[in-house]
Amino acid sequence: MSTLRFKALETLPFKDFRKDNSVEIPAKLSELFCKNVFSEETMREYLTKEAFSSIMDAIKKGTKIQRHIADQVAVAMKDWAMSKGVTHYTHWFQPLTGTTAEKHDSFFTPIEGGRAIERFSGNMLIQQEPDASSFPNGGIRNTFEARGYTAWDPTSPAFIMGTTLCIPSIFISYTGETLDYKAPLLRALNAVDEAATNVMQYFDKNVTKVTPTLGWEQEYFLVDSALYQSRPDLVLTGKTLLGHSPAKGQQLDDHYFGSIPTRVMNFMKELEIECMKLGIPATTRHNEVAPNQFELAPMFEEVNVAVDHNSLLMDIMARVAHKHHFHILFHEKPFAGVNGSGKHNNWSLATDTGENLLSPGKNPKKNLQFLTFFVNTIKAVHEYADLLRASIASASNDHRLGANEAPPAIISVFIGSQLFSVLEELEKVTNGKLSPEEKTELKLNVVGKIPEILLDNTDRNRTSPFAFTGNKFEIRAVGSSANCAESMTVMNTIAAKQLNDFKKEVDALIETGLKKDEAIFNVLREYIKQCKNIMFEGDGYSDDWAKEAKKRGLNNLKTTPEALKQEMDKKFLDLYEEMGIFNHREVEARNEIKLEKYSTVIDIEARVLSDIARNHIIPSALNYQNRLIENVKGLKEIFGDKEFKSLAKEQMSLITSISENVSIIKLGVEDLLKAREAAKSISDSQKQAEAYCNKVKPLFDGIRNASDNLEMMVDDELWPMTKYREMLFTK
Repeated sequence: MSTLRFKALETLPFKDFRKDNSVEIPAKLSELFCKNVFSEETMREYLTKEAFSSIMDAIKKGTKIQRHIADQVAVAMKDWAMSKGVTHYTHWFQPLTGTTAEKHDSFFTPIEGGRAIERFSGNMLIQQEPDASSFPNGGIRNTFEARGYTAWDPTSPAFIMGTTLCIPSIFISYTGETLDYKAPLLRALNAVDEAATNVMQYFDKNVTKVTPTLGWEQEYFLVDSALYQSRPDLVLTGKTLLGHSPAKGQQLDDHYFGSIPTRVMNFMKELEIECMKLGIPATTRHNEVAPNQFELAPMFEEVNVAVDHNSLLMDIMARVAHKHHFHILFHEKPFAGVNGSGKHNNWSLATDTGENLLSPGKNPKKNLQFLTFFVNTIKAVHEYADLLRASIASASNDHRLGANEAPPAIISVFIGSQLFSVLEELEKVTNGKLSPEEKTELKLNVVGKIPEILLDNTDRNRTSPFAFTGNKFEIRAVGSSANCAESMTVMNTIAAKQLNDFKKEVDALIETGLKKDEAIFNVLREYIKQCKNIMFEGDGYSDDWAKEAKKRGLNNLKTTPEALKQEMDKKFLDLYEEMGIFNHREVEARNEIKLEKYSTVIDIEARVLSDIARNHIIPSALNYQNRLIENVKGLKEIFGDKEFKSLAKEQMSLITSISENVSIIKLGVEDLLKAREAAKSISDSQKQAEAYCNKVKPLFDGIRNASDNLEMMVDDELWPMTKYREMLFTK
């Protein structure tokens, strides 16, 4: 392994670094937009009028596509794809592995007479059959029960990658359970559409559809590929398990929004070109806080398409990075001592009449509409905060949450002091009918001031996991490696449930004789009272907030096992079943998958850390110690006992220190491997994950600290392992 690491470094010409791989970018990126997408414009060109109308109805109204229409669409897709050199097709899906998956089939079909044609039918478009037992399924499928299906999702456009037509699809088992991220997301989107549209009838009966929107912000690190290959821990776990911090990290705050290095800019240019071709509306790029950390963000899109685009983007980023001799890191905390990476999910609701329901209006009527969706969102988070926390739980994200760079694990809502004061005024609304004076006061002096308040006074709070930022809510705690679908499934499910409950309560008050506005104000007032505990305007990093949150009854679920245990609460199981998102079996299976993944990640890290410590750190330290011993012997021979003791004092101290740290590592590794085996033998997934969290992970620190001590003493022997950090953070 050591030889391989040195060989990897030999490929890197440090004198002139990597040569610039310059990229020519078109004057107008818009000319490339959706070039490789079976977009609405392309469909108009290739589809019959009947087929085009059917696809549009499926996208906008959720209507089913008839089989004969699917045949027409398949032929049109094939003709368009083949005009661009495509030879294969695949159902592109998002299994519970955390990555995307695809099985390629050729259009090529032999026929009689030794001839062949290219064929693609509606049956091929609608469904494929990958192996369901070979993907994570939480026990839903046995090894001998292999059948599973991918099914075409017409609401997300097909696209071309290389010479393959990719058809966005859901993935389900033979018995109908969902085995991917997309299927439950689509159900949640339908649920919130129906719930929000029903509520909108109070304000605008022209609204027939409400679409959740998402704008994600993808953070990532770029590492030179040779330097990446020099680190077995980075290659195998996505993070550095040991290594002392560089002298210069992010202390000077000089990387954030700084000038983008030329080599990175070339990567970004090519990435943006590929994004445009695939219809990903990437608009923002910049340096992030940590050295060699960057961010990309697109325009807002419908949630399903936005989730597909983020998953597709992560795949494209890895491919483009490889061409520029980079390796891309999506791990939430790949390096100690510098900021980790997140993926902020900016969520809102948009109507088919062009309104953003979380954007205040210009008059009291529109602001009552805004307050309705605003307060209901806060109430939803209050009721299901622990479920939202579980949706962003992972071994890698545990390193990041609450680390003075990301929100804490306590779920709270930030809305800004001025909006908070508006809610306090609404809390004073009279119970029951309002007098004319109260109506005027409420609508003109409270509700009517919201646009001005938001324009001038709504700030951002980077320590809040759920913050209102003007016309959207930002879920800041999502990890950079996560699939957006999981948090979006939860967010839209709880919003749908809350809006349904709100509609029932308002209708009940209207039936008692209250006017519509009075009923709405009365319900909102009660919601504000009920969910004030979750609203917090201060510093989420402070110890005082942790204490205050506990008093308020808010859970501080710091680790993934703690968070996932809450996910199995009957309240959440019943919620999913009521809203038609998951049945109990599906939730249990997904919980099992996440727990197993957590344990497996920690298990791999334990094995890699043990291997590096025993087979790299200790041998290098002993080699250096032997050189010191030879040096001491030489000094003794030259100077004799009297002068020798003074001259060899530091060498003797180093020899002793090396032996002490080697002993700590050896004993630590033995304890770690024993704890790992004990945890691995536990059959219950929840208890196993807790054992890895509470028994295995704490043992990392002793080995890491002793290794870091040796690295600082044995610099030359461990050059690829130590100097790597300094070189990594050099532009």
